[in-house]
Amino acid sequence: MTQRDLSSTAQRITPGGPPALPAIWSARLQSPGEVLASDERILAWLEIDLDATLRFAQGIVVVTSDRLLALSADDQNWQSWAYRPGLSLSRRDHSGVGTLELSAADARLAHWRYTLSADIAAGRLVDHFMRQITFRLTGVVPPPSEVALCPTCETPLLAGQDECPVCSKEIHEPPSTWTLLRLGRFARPYKMQLLAGFVLSLLTTAATLVAPYLSMPMMDKVLIPYQNGTPIEPGLVALYLSGLLGSSLVAWLLGWGRTYILALVSERIGADLRTTTYEHLLKLSQEYFGGKRTGDLMARIGSETDRINIFISLHLLDFATDVLMIVMTTAILVSIDPWLAAVTLLPLPIIGWLIHVVREKLRTGFERVDRVWAEVTNVLADTIPGIRVVKAFAQEQREATRFRAANAHNLEVNDRVNKVWSVFSPTVTLLTELGLLIVWAFGIWQIAQDKITVGVLTAFLAYISRFYLRLDSMSRIVSVTQKAAAGAKRIFDILDHVSSVPEPTHPVHLPSISGRIELRSVGFRYGTRSVTRDISLVIEPGEMVGLVGHSGSGKSTLVNLISRFYDVTEGAILIDGVDVRSIPVAEYRKHIGLVLQEPFLFFGTIAENIAYGKPEATHAEIVAAARAAHAHEFILRLAHGYDSLVGERGQALSGGERQRISIARALLIDPPILILDEATSSVDTTTEKEIQKALDNLVRGRTTIAIAHRLSTLRDANRLVVLDRGTIVEVGSHDELMAREGHYYRLYQAQARNVDTEDEVRRVTVDSRHDGDRE
Repeated sequence: MTQRDLSSTAQRITPGGPPALPAIWSARLQSPGEVLASDERILAWLEIDLDATLRFAQGIVVVTSDRLLALSADDQNWQSWAYRPGLSLSRRDHSGVGTLELSAADARLAHWRYTLSADIAAGRLVDHFMRQITFRLTGVVPPPSEVALCPTCETPLLAGQDECPVCSKEIHEPPSTWTLLRLGRFARPYKMQLLAGFVLSLLTTAATLVAPYLSMPMMDKVLIPYQNGTPIEPGLVALYLSGLLGSSLVAWLLGWGRTYILALVSERIGADLRTTTYEHLLKLSQEYFGGKRTGDLMARIGSETDRINIFISLHLLDFATDVLMIVMTTAILVSIDPWLAAVTLLPLPIIGWLIHVVREKLRTGFERVDRVWAEVTNVLADTIPGIRVVKAFAQEQREATRFRAANAHNLEVNDRVNKVWSVFSPTVTLLTELGLLIVWAFGIWQIAQDKITVGVLTAFLAYISRFYLRLDSMSRIVSVTQKAAAGAKRIFDILDHVSSVPEPTHPVHLPSISGRIELRSVGFRYGTRSVTRDISLVIEPGEMVGLVGHSGSGKSTLVNLISRFYDVTEGAILIDGVDVRSIPVAEYRKHIGLVLQEPFLFFGTIAENIAYGKPEATHAEIVAAARAAHAHEFILRLAHGYDSLVGERGQALSGGERQRISIARALLIDPPILILDEATSSVDTTTEKEIQKALDNLVRGRTTIAIAHRLSTLRDANRLVVLDRGTIVEVGSHDELMAREGHYYRLYQAQARNVDTEDEVRRVTVDSRHDGDRE
């Protein structure tokens, strides 16, 4: 393959070839020194945005046909590496930071950092580099299987990466009307009531069809003979009028029974749908909620189920009645006069075609309407709980603008749907009116030909008015059906989601545990991003272990894995020698007490919040837990003591008070394993002392894993585990680690000097690497 052929291959990977270099780099590349040779071509480039200390800085890496070039904004000269054996370029990411690394057989030559917004471009750069160096050395371009590309958008993928970061975003497929059939599983328990409703609908429709049929003999045997001089027979008139009255009363009674039964059934189906969806939502892992908006989930369980309720109780009932009415009316019309019946049915094919066309447009439109309405709900769900922050920063106008924009978008999308619907509905009405006109014309012609009587035409017109009324009603149900289908799809999107923390197929039950925790080569990836890797650790029963490290080192992730909010992607976590994935989730978490940095309290009384993990707790047990948590005194100072309302999210209490109630909540369930996640980081020194006393009572005799921002609070821990970039770098007591003067020592010294811990560690790390390079 020639160099020209290789360039063509590269352009197929990145359609249209690489975009033009930004002006700042293009000018420096075309400097008087003539960086590029005359026949050297740029194949790919990556604009990097971080320096070695992870501060924002500009730079660029360029793959050409002859070499790899790199330049930062502060450098005057380009760095250059010609293609040679052993040269490789790789990329990886950790905690939102990507790393591009150039290596030779025995050393790392250079590395660059960038934010993950440039990750796709970095993948393309690596792909071009590896293809180019292989071509330069062997003359052969690697087959596509050696370079993993997304089959849809051809984005290069990381090693072991299954999903494309571009294509794995949620795809909004238009809802299908067939989705409504899946509601059958919720209707199955009420099949007898539904059958009774259907029978009543059938009888009601039949009763309403009696009146037009009686109008035919009344016209031919009473009214027309009277006009011709024959006296009216009172008995015959009474018989026909009694039949009309009787049919009306029977139709009313049957209709009331049908409507009542189906309304009750629809409410129960809706309630079951809401309950099932909510219960399934509670079973989903933390990972699912991380990618969803609260307002969107609330809208799905609330308004979407209401819409389905209305569809089942009203519109589906009307649709069934309409179908029965049309079928039965058609049968009667054909039995009276087949030719007149055929003329009556002429508009049906046109209306059917219109329904098909409009349904295709509406089914995508209503699903979009639902999603846009969720945006409006999301603004409310964001703003109302965070109203204190909104007011504190005087952002009322900004939030009003956000709501106005979301509402305007909602209006725009609805206008598009209504534009389609506004044309369809009057068109159907026009066609039905034309159909009625045709029946009049054809009926008069048949009367003139002595083929039918006036009574027959009168009965036909009575039936045809009902026929077209039902046909018009059926056409209007297209709209509500598509709305219900869109709502059903959004609900089944939740029900079809499988938790990433599944229940075990063959569960192992542990009524009690000693609290021994073992981590075996644990690794975790969040999507395509590696967060922790190869972590091995054993925590003995009753031991207190502190997790230490700068932000993003993997401390909270490790705690989430032990709590089984997420499942490990590599390795295993064992409790008393049993893999946690083989224990039922709820049963396992009953053995764990969790105290968070930001304690969450539910709207209710203090007593109810303390007893949240043990609802059957007695008042004496609640008070004992509050005393141990040093919360009893401040609770008694409240107006209603333990019956005082804490407000939504506990806003009626201070941060320290909320934290002590959270500790009391953990004490009450008496867990053998305790997890403290920055439990004292957001309170003042005095409150911290009170909380620390409560924590001393809490950790006694329990296996404890503690994360603390202030390293001094972990000096009493049996061991400290130091994490960096998702791996364990040091383990030991405070004194041992200080004597070692390693990673923990630098963290502690940096905090003692009141400097940014993360920056200090990175500075020391970078300096040590540079020293190694100089050696």
